[in-house]
Amino acid sequence: MSQPVTSDVSVTCSDLTFRWPEGTTVFDGLSLSVGRGRTGLVGVNGSGKSTLLQLMAGVLRPARGSVTAHGHLAYLPQNITLDTELTVAHALGIAERRAALNAIEAGDASEANFEVIGDDWDVEERALATLGSLGLDGVGLDRTVERLSGGETVLLRLAALLMERPDVLLLDEPTNNLDLFARRRLYDAVDSWRSGTLIVVSHDLDLLERVDRTAELRKGEVTWYGGGWSDYQEALGAQQEAARRALRAAESDVRKQKKELAETQIKLARRRRTAKKAAVDGGIPKIVQGALKRSAQESAGRLKGLHEDRLQEARDRQEEAADDVRKDAEIKVELPHTAVPNGRDVARLTGLRPRHGRLVGADLLVNGPERIALVGRNGAGKTSLLRTLAGHLAPIEGEARVMVPLRFLPQRLDLLNEELSVSENVAEAAPGVSQQDIRAQLAKFLFRGARAAQPAGTLSGGERFRASLAMTMLAAPAPQLLMLDEPTNNLDVSSVRQLTGALSAYEGALLVASHDLPFLESLGMTRWLFLDEGLRETTAEQVRDLLEGRETDQQ
Repeated sequence: MSQPVTSDVSVTCSDLTFRWPEGTTVFDGLSLSVGRGRTGLVGVNGSGKSTLLQLMAGVLRPARGSVTAHGHLAYLPQNITLDTELTVAHALGIAERRAALNAIEAGDASEANFEVIGDDWDVEERALATLGSLGLDGVGLDRTVERLSGGETVLLRLAALLMERPDVLLLDEPTNNLDLFARRRLYDAVDSWRSGTLIVVSHDLDLLERVDRTAELRKGEVTWYGGGWSDYQEALGAQQEAARRALRAAESDVRKQKKELAETQIKLARRRRTAKKAAVDGGIPKIVQGALKRSAQESAGRLKGLHEDRLQEARDRQEEAADDVRKDAEIKVELPHTAVPNGRDVARLTGLRPRHGRLVGADLLVNGPERIALVGRNGAGKTSLLRTLAGHLAPIEGEARVMVPLRFLPQRLDLLNEELSVSENVAEAAPGVSQQDIRAQLAKFLFRGARAAQPAGTLSGGERFRASLAMTMLAAPAPQLLMLDEPTNNLDVSSVRQLTGALSAYEGALLVASHDLPFLESLGMTRWLFLDEGLRETTAEQVRDLLEGRETDQQ
C-alpha cells in the first residue's frame, strides 16, 4: 500500500542510513514522512523500530541522510531510568517554578521569581491534573522516585512529556510494566491525543487498535496501512493469500518450463541422430554435411536457449513470489527437561516482608511442578518478591528459601554485559561449554553467524530478551524453579506465541509475574496469587476486577 499523502507532515526521514559500530546495517536509504494523528509502528523483533525512534529523537546519529521534526519533539524510551533521589516535582520539570510560586505566596516578590514562573501560574494544578489523568492521583509532588514502581516510573515520565505540550510525541513500548488499570489510563491518553503527531511502538494489541494508521517496518522499508491492528492484519492476510497464489502459479510455471526444456533436449538429440544417419546412408559429401550440421546446431542452440531463458524467467518469478510470502523467523526455545516430583518442596516464604512494596508477613509454599501466576497493581511489590526469592534482596522481616536449582529472568534484562557479544555473555554463564555448542544453541534463539557476535549494547528490546533468555536457560545447572518478571515486554506477537509453547513444555516449577493476562492464561497456571498486603489466592476470572480495584466475592 502506498504511503498516505499529507499536507501537514511533522517528521521526515530522508535517505536515512544507519549501521552499528560492528558493521550491522539497520537502514540503507530509508525515506518516509509521518503526518499528524496517531501512527502505530510495527514489525518483528530486530527490524529496527526502536532504532528508528532514537534516530527521530536525535539519540542516535545517522551515517547518511537526515531527520526533520517540525515543532517540539518529546520521546519516551523503552527503558526508563530516573535518578531515584529526585522528587516527582523534579522529574516533572516543575520544581523550580513550584519553588518560585511558594516563595511569592510567602511574600518574596522578587523579580527573579516572576521570571521563573512566566505565564505558568497554574503549573502545580496542571501537574496534578496530568498525574491524575494517568492514574497517579496518590503520588504527591514531594514523593521521591525511589518509592515508585517500574510502571509508575513509566507513567511519571510520560506525564513529564505531556507537561511539555509536544508537537511530536514518540512512545517506545509504553505499556511495559503497566498493570491493567494503568494501561487503560494510557489508552485514554492516546484516545484523547489531538494536538499533533503521535508515533507509538508497541506489542500491546489493545493500544495498537487505537491508532489512525499503521506503518510496518520490514527489511529496512516502511509500508503503510490504514487503521489499527485489526485493519493491518486483515490487509496483510489478503496480501499474503495473493502472494501464496502467485508463488503456486510461479512454481507451476517452473515445472512446466523444466518439462518443455527436457522435451526440447530429447527432440534435438533425436534430430541429431536422424541427421547423422541420413548423412551416412545418403552419401552426402562431408563439406555439405558440415554446413548442414552447423545450421542444425545453430537452430538447436536457439531453440534450447529460448527454453532455458523461459525457465530462468520462471525461476526469477518464483524467487520474487517466494520473497513476498512471509516466513518470519521465530524463537525456538528448548527448555531443559527438569521435572520436579509432586510433593517436593520447591520454595517457601515464612512471615516475609520484602524491602519494597506492600507485602507484610507473607507465607507461601511452592510444591512440585506448580505454575503460579503472580499479579498485582503497580507498586505492590511483585518484582521485589521475586528478587528476594532469587537472593538479590534481603528481606526486612521473615525468610525466603529455595530448595532446588533456580534461574531468574528480571524484567530489566540487566543480566547482559553491554560490552560483550551475545555468545560471550552466554559463555560467561556456561563455563566449560564449547563455543561450537554455544553457537548451536544460540541459533535456536535466532542468533546465527554474525548475530551471535553482536555486542549486547546494540540489541533491540526483543533481541535483549532472547539473549537474556538464552543466557538464563543455557546456564548450568538447569533450573527446577524458573522465575520470570514481565517476560512478554518487548516481544512481538510471534515471539510471545513461541515463548508460550516453550514454557508449556517446561517440566519444572514456574513462577511468573506479569500484567499480560492472556499470556498467563495460555500457560495453564495452576495457582493465581494476587499480591497486596498479603498473598491472596484468587482465580483468573477475578484478576481483572482486582487489578481495577473493583470488589470481588473474595474481599
